[in-house]
Amino acid sequence: MTLMRIALLSLAILAALPVRGADLTARDRDFLLRSVDGHAKDSADAALAIWRLAEVGYQERQSTAVLQKELADAGFTVQAGVADMPTGFIATAGAGKPVIAILAEFDALPGLSQAAVAARSPIEGKNAAHACGHNLFGAGSAAAAIAVKEWLASRGLPGTIRLYGTPAEEGGAGKVYMVRAGLFNDVDVALHWHAGDRNDASQNGSNSNKSGKFRFHGVSSHAAAAPEKGRSALDAVEAMDMMANMMREHMPQEARMHYVITRGGAAPNVVPDFAEVFYYVRHPDPKVVHALWERLTKIAEGAALGTGTTWDVEIIHGAYPLLPNHTLGHVMQANLERVGGVRYDAAETAFAKEIYATLTSPSRALGSERVVQPYAPEQHYGSTDVGDVSWAVPTVGLNTATWVPGTSAHSWQAAAAAGMSIGLKGMDNASKVLAFTAARLYLDPALVKQARAEFEKARGADFVYQPMVGDRKPPLDYRD
Repeated sequence: MTLMRIALLSLAILAALPVRGADLTARDRDFLLRSVDGHAKDSADAALAIWRLAEVGYQERQSTAVLQKELADAGFTVQAGVADMPTGFIATAGAGKPVIAILAEFDALPGLSQAAVAARSPIEGKNAAHACGHNLFGAGSAAAAIAVKEWLASRGLPGTIRLYGTPAEEGGAGKVYMVRAGLFNDVDVALHWHAGDRNDASQNGSNSNKSGKFRFHGVSSHAAAAPEKGRSALDAVEAMDMMANMMREHMPQEARMHYVITRGGAAPNVVPDFAEVFYYVRHPDPKVVHALWERLTKIAEGAALGTGTTWDVEIIHGAYPLLPNHTLGHVMQANLERVGGVRYDAAETAFAKEIYATLTSPSRALGSERVVQPYAPEQHYGSTDVGDVSWAVPTVGLNTATWVPGTSAHSWQAAAAAGMSIGLKGMDNASKVLAFTAARLYLDPALVKQARAEFEKARGADFVYQPMVGDRKPPLDYRD
């Protein structure tokens, strides 16, 4: 059975079955809520500091320091620079089993600078922004981990809580290197969340992906006086792109392929001796991604042959599809329903209306931020390096409404909301859901065992993890 079919099968397993067992008492929930609320100012300060820094993948030096300091001040032991990533870290508290991991991201996206206002307004001197809400992701996960640490101590319970600071989710695959290094080998369950335009704990599928920078090398010459002496690397890039676009007609319909020309020469009258194009390939099944990638490399070879150039490729990142776990998903859904949606005040409502007016064909209505979506798993077409974690350990996640309903990720509207109170309210809700879910797992060993059984069945007895990035080291300079 292919990984794609396994993942899709997992979307149906136990999808309608409730999870029973030991649950949190009202006193437990009240303690966790008070903890998250009590740290709300620190969490907001951290989220907004990271939002202002807007550091891109593997360059999040100040952003990771913000989170590491907050966790160290809360009594966590912090191990920095894990898996050959200077900005990666693991913060640990407690002892014994179960070991619950909470994932935290903090990298920004290039080219989407934006102020926290309801109109397109790039910040002068900034060329990146948190248009995917990772400033909220990192700070919200840290708040949940701190609440769980305090709750474990108050209850005198065994168990380890870990916060994984994971760099460069946006195209750098930081979590993949953590998985490859065995940093999740003793983890029982991993929890994560993401900024979004809705409140949803459905455990959806995602695309596997692989990316690389194709580099062509030619011969420079005067484009007018001696064109016959030149061999254009840019011609090779354009030939590759033309053939790749022809290939789209002959790919599976679930596949996605995108590219940008990152280097194309400096002056029209100089034949470029170097050019570079950056490609992504996606599909729910990693095996199909591998096959499409092989076809793409043949296209690069043909482009080089046809233009008299040479070529090479650097694999930048790759990720597995998410492997859903519905045992855990139903627990998270119940906790999301307890916490509820986001409520705007008058100023936030005015901001939301202004943002909403700028959206193109919004798929959600204003007011839906107050609603928790029903549990309805489906296949999504984005990709995340959380996918590799989900094939290493039972993993569960959720979205909360940190953006105005209908907002797309990777947009200036998402960046604007992530830097103000709408984003912070959604972040606080995520922290509470994560804290409730982790606490439930500590109280109910049978639930952890049930989640593991579903995980093992969905993954398959013959599964062997082979990272899409191969044996390359983390691409610390991929955003340079």
